[in-house]
Amino acid sequence: MDKLYEKGAECTAAFQLELNSSWVGRLSSIFMMIALAVVQKYQLLTNFSHLDSSSFSVHGKYLNNNLTLSNQDEEKTEEPAPITITKGYSRDHRPDLKQFIIDLIVSGDGGIPLFLRVGDGNEQDKVVFGEIAVEYKSMIDFETMIVADSALYTAKNLKLMSSIKWLSRVPLSLAKAKELVNHVLEKELTQSSIEGYSWKQEVITYGEIKQRWLLVQSHKRKQSDLKKLLGRMDKEKEKASKALKSLVKEKFTSPEVAMEVVNRFSKSLKYHQLAEIQIQEIEDNKKNQEIGKKLFQIITTLEPNTDKVNELKIRAGRFILATNELEESQLSSDDILIKYKDQQAAERGFGFLKDPLFFADSVFLKSPQRVETMAMLMGLCLLVYSLGQRELRRQLRESNTGLKNQLGKLTKTPTLRWIFQCFQGIHLLVQSGKKQVVNLTEERQTILSFFPLSVQKYYI
Repeated sequence: MDKLYEKGAECTAAFQLELNSSWVGRLSSIFMMIALAVVQKYQLLTNFSHLDSSSFSVHGKYLNNNLTLSNQDEEKTEEPAPITITKGYSRDHRPDLKQFIIDLIVSGDGGIPLFLRVGDGNEQDKVVFGEIAVEYKSMIDFETMIVADSALYTAKNLKLMSSIKWLSRVPLSLAKAKELVNHVLEKELTQSSIEGYSWKQEVITYGEIKQRWLLVQSHKRKQSDLKKLLGRMDKEKEKASKALKSLVKEKFTSPEVAMEVVNRFSKSLKYHQLAEIQIQEIEDNKKNQEIGKKLFQIITTLEPNTDKVNELKIRAGRFILATNELEESQLSSDDILIKYKDQQAAERGFGFLKDPLFFADSVFLKSPQRVETMAMLMGLCLLVYSLGQRELRRQLRESNTGLKNQLGKLTKTPTLRWIFQCFQGIHLLVQSGKKQVVNLTEERQTILSFFPLSVQKYYI
């Protein structure tokens, strides 16, 4: 670790890393030093950096996030304020628990963590993603494109990243995005070289930034969306039909009241509409009622909202990607799609951190400062894991061979988690003073041959 730290210090000087940055914090700076040492030692490709975040729930109360310091301590310390562990939007679907956020940037080459930051539990991605991208770019001297989901795509963030290349998903809440996904016909799309995808490209200006928009249609996702749409339509029809059956039996004191109820019911429908609406006048001849009193009933039928349904069918399976790289020679339309799909590397990183097999997400610490430290150690665990997995896959590619996966089929991209499972049940037996490794089968020895000698020595 000392050698790695020294190597990181060299990289820090080369990349002009500011260790005492108050915004990033020292933990993020130390993590960055180690990550940059890894980049240099293993020659990682850094053309693309994938930014994402996730929440981590805790069970403690954390009533007082700020430790009380004496006046003497206050004079000595210049540490930045600790994170606030509080409730916020939970990716773990645990809104009842307090949480903290980990912001992570990983390389497109192997999903190796390059940057880690711990944030407040109520932090919003769209507020901090632009700042994180700018800070990350200031700490490195290599060119890279920031890839992120739609949380990055705000006018404020785009202006903030004016000197950075970026690739982001566009939120469909934007008027221009809605217009594009709803009105571009399928015959206008160009078939992608990536199987199952087609696209249409446009150059637009948003947030005062000129950029390329790529409307993408996934044929597989389109079928899935259409199936879900039909299911939702059937469910709404069943529910609305029962409600309408009761509604047409009701009697109202005036046409205005009846029409108000009809309009309210109509607005509640997403995929259907009321047709041939009439307000019929009737006489109330019930006992104990004034003879000849006028009442009103609703006459109408339920039918699919054809315009709305057709619009949803057109937009099924569609999404929009944007980049400020205007030169197609630098980033083609197909490459835009490929690099965005690589965003799963960051998601897989969080999957590792939250995997019960590794118990990496279990946090039982008293203070926010210790939680921040634990988060950095979790990030280092991910770094070692993903680096080991990348090196194993590299060895397999160079040997033009593969290892058996869970289904017994050869693969050149096994997960390190599966390799760990393959090595369960191996024991060191000491008998009459002699040591012997038990259950080291030929298949396991083959797997070991793709690991460095520093790993093999424990088994062979």
